[in-house]
Amino acid sequence: MSSPPVLPDPLHLVLGDEELLVERAVHAAAGAARAADPTAELRRVKVSDLTPPELDEMLSPSLFAEGRVIAVESAQDAGKEIAQAVLAHAAEPADGVVLVVVHSGGGRAKHAKELPAALRKLGARVTECNRITKPAEREAFVRDEVRRAGGKTDAAAVSALIDAVGTDLRELSSSATQLVADTGGRVDEESVRRYHRGRAEVTGFAVAEKAVTGDREGALEALRWALQLGVPHVLIADALAESVRTIGRVASVGRSDPYRLAGELGMPAWKVKKALAQARGWNSTSLSAALQLTAQVNGEVKGMAADAGYALERTVLRLVDLRGARN
Repeated sequence: MSSPPVLPDPLHLVLGDEELLVERAVHAAAGAARAADPTAELRRVKVSDLTPPELDEMLSPSLFAEGRVIAVESAQDAGKEIAQAVLAHAAEPADGVVLVVVHSGGGRAKHAKELPAALRKLGARVTECNRITKPAEREAFVRDEVRRAGGKTDAAAVSALIDAVGTDLRELSSSATQLVADTGGRVDEESVRRYHRGRAEVTGFAVAEKAVTGDREGALEALRWALQLGVPHVLIADALAESVRTIGRVASVGRSDPYRLAGELGMPAWKVKKALAQARGWNSTSLSAALQLTAQVNGEVKGMAADAGYALERTVLRLVDLRGARN
């Protein structure tokens, strides 16, 4: 004889303003409700968009016994009437209805500030989602993310990951999950550095590909995105030089069968095909100028330029101009 389903907590308080953790808490509450009733629907609404009658309707029992999860967001902005209505429903929850109150912990008005304490007294299940600002907390978050994904890590790897990604929790979570998948579960410092070096190279070649095909807007957007992500200037410069060299090598042997050229040049066939397509719009004069340009920026990003980012942008724009120039 199967045991009856565990009834979900009818009242949740999600307290804090760390967006990723808030999202998870809301979905965890919905998941618990769906474990008891698979048809339970999650509805999210900002407190500023609600009136007391609308809240009454949302939280009233369903004639068809349909499960519902109502997430009232930004409760720190609640007016007095809405705050009172939330507490009234929290004190006497309707069957099959789960109320999730999302509150930053602040609030201007007294009734809004006091809402979390009142919900605690009513027995709300509380999930703390405070913003993570301390290095130790961020390191603990990364370790937990690796464990959540089924992996193991150490202090050196955690430090390397934060150095590579920064402080954004979504990025840290995504990277940790991907690393566990890529490494089979054992995330060490070398795997972190290898993974992010690969990401940087891919981003650098995205800039180069746009530049050598004459896509001015796309190249500038890709460059600014790469710089924002913290891709080292030298990797972008290397990618620009490698793309120009590859086009030059392929163009110098003429338009032939890419599979035959792949064997002659010692390159993958897909790379030869791409370079053949990119070679349209280039000639020997413009390629020579492009090679000189990429050699120059390589020196600039290694310390010769006062502003390496500006040197890269200038180079990208010049490559776009060279491509298609009639010489």
